[in-house]
Amino acid sequence: MNYLMSLSGKIKNHQAVIGVIGLGYVGLPLVLRFHEEKFSVVGFDTDPAKVKMLSQGQSYIKHIPAERIEGLAKSGLFEASTDYTRLKEADVVIICVPTPLSKNKEPDMSYIEMTSDEIAKALRPGQLVSLESTTYPGTTRELLLPKFERRGLKAGQDFFLVFSPEREDPGNQKFHTQNIPKVVGGVTPPCKAIGSLLYSQIVDRVISVSSPEAAEFTKILENTFRAVNIALVNELKILADRMNVDIWEVIAAAASKPFGFMPFYPGPGLGGHCIPIDPFYLAWKAKEFNFSTHFIELAGEINTNMPSYVVTKIGDALNENGRCLKSAKILLLGIAYKKDIDDMRESPALEIIELLQKKEAKVFYNDPFIPNIPKVRKHDLHLKSSLLTEKLLGSMDAAVIVTDHTSYDFDWIVANSRLVVDTRNATRAVKRNRRRIVKA
Repeated sequence: MNYLMSLSGKIKNHQAVIGVIGLGYVGLPLVLRFHEEKFSVVGFDTDPAKVKMLSQGQSYIKHIPAERIEGLAKSGLFEASTDYTRLKEADVVIICVPTPLSKNKEPDMSYIEMTSDEIAKALRPGQLVSLESTTYPGTTRELLLPKFERRGLKAGQDFFLVFSPEREDPGNQKFHTQNIPKVVGGVTPPCKAIGSLLYSQIVDRVISVSSPEAAEFTKILENTFRAVNIALVNELKILADRMNVDIWEVIAAAASKPFGFMPFYPGPGLGGHCIPIDPFYLAWKAKEFNFSTHFIELAGEINTNMPSYVVTKIGDALNENGRCLKSAKILLLGIAYKKDIDDMRESPALEIIELLQKKEAKVFYNDPFIPNIPKVRKHDLHLKSSLLTEKLLGSMDAAVIVTDHTSYDFDWIVANSRLVVDTRNATRAVKRNRRRIVKA
């Protein structure tokens, strides 16, 4: 049987059943996009709470409206499941599971390992498997391919295997799954062809590359580029502060050059599921080739130290106001890793809270998107969002702007605070009470 032709026909006619493993910030938008194109979709997740909410038409991601999930649940074209034996029902299996770092900043491949083991058990002729989780170059060919061929099936003939990196940017109003170009690399030319055909059904542009390694490297390059440039402006922010120069003014002036400059902005540290993590996957893999990735390691060191710099600035600002950090009441404004989303993965706010607590400060926070801080891999803080009022601000020794949500009225915040430490230049337009503001 010609499995390539058979699967191609199913994909072109939108009759292929799509299985998406991991229903988080990457997997769920993908489910919705396939559903919009009238594909039947089965979503898999190990979290029964997510499966239940999706089945009931409820959204657990702030920027994805409940109406879209309700339409998904009622359509008859979608099911959510924790039963991985159902993977054999899918013609296409897409992997969207986390790829975190270990404590030693080495790749934690446990989620990909467990998921690929489940796929290997269910793999049948005629299926396409696509890995979207960001990982080091070589993962698809070295880790997944041997598992899938162990049962005697041949890639490019009996089944198809590609890597196509996710490029989701939660909360971005301009770019979304459909209009973000999709990179695809297959372990064989037929794999690349069928993978490109699949994604061409749901995105406006597909970029085919020569191999999964090239696709894997592409994603790592994108995020390393950002990590290194953010580290540069973070380091220059510290230097500019010592020189009594406003780095934000400098960046704005430099950005007026119409060529040869791209603005990056400093902050309290890196957050999110990609930029703080992905470059270290490449740094780890590079050691296999006796190569040291100096830029990656230096950028990681600078960005990792930014929360400590922020805490130092808070302490200095308090001293200037006749208070010490110990026993001071500190309010963090925003703990999501970027504005207007409910995603706190790797957020520098968590590290800032922990550092402040170690110095015996009394820490509070407000975030309109995150009502409480659950236990995460590195932190167990047990804090709930405080209602943002004049009384709360007035009772604090300092308010620290960590995430510049657009719902915050920064004029009002400054007017009602004794001291504001601004890590995002959020108070740039504030005209009154500027003496209360300290940039960090």
